[in-house]
Amino acid sequence: MRRTLPLALCFLAAPVAAADMNLTVEIPTLKVAEYHRPYVAVWIEREDHSVAANLAVWYDVKKASGEGTKWLKDMRQWWRRSGRDQTMPIDGVSGATRPAGQHQLRFTDGKAPLGTLAPGHYELIVEAAREVGGHETQRIAFDWPVKAPAHLAAQGTDELGQITLDLNP
Repeated sequence: MRRTLPLALCFLAAPVAAADMNLTVEIPTLKVAEYHRPYVAVWIEREDHSVAANLAVWYDVKKASGEGTKWLKDMRQWWRRSGRDQTMPIDGVSGATRPAGQHQLRFTDGKAPLGTLAPGHYELIVEAAREVGGHETQRIAFDWPVKAPAHLAAQGTDELGQITLDLNP
């Protein structure tokens, strides 16, 4: 005698896919006499401006005696909201500065560094500061959890280029 499971039970046993964020951060090529790669911080803020998650911090990790951390405070918004309370390096978050170009980052709900965001309205913030250069911050508002795929973007003007955020349920 052959037994079969009802179709509904088969779907219950299937794994549930977690929501994810795909972020592209563009660092533009600048024609300047003295070029230094920018320090960049990427984080998520709640509506009350508290930090929900630090996603990335790119700084000069090769400087002797941790000297690269000295300039993290130049990313003023991140520094005031979260940076001054951090001990660098942050596992899975911090890393070396990046060259000009597009840089892809992917985050999955429930996994570090994104963690589990409570339902609500958030802003993804990308801040860049460069020695002998400028400072720029871009923000992209989004709602969580994601109900349908969304493509969001912000356009930088100097230190940042195109910032895109793709959200998938």
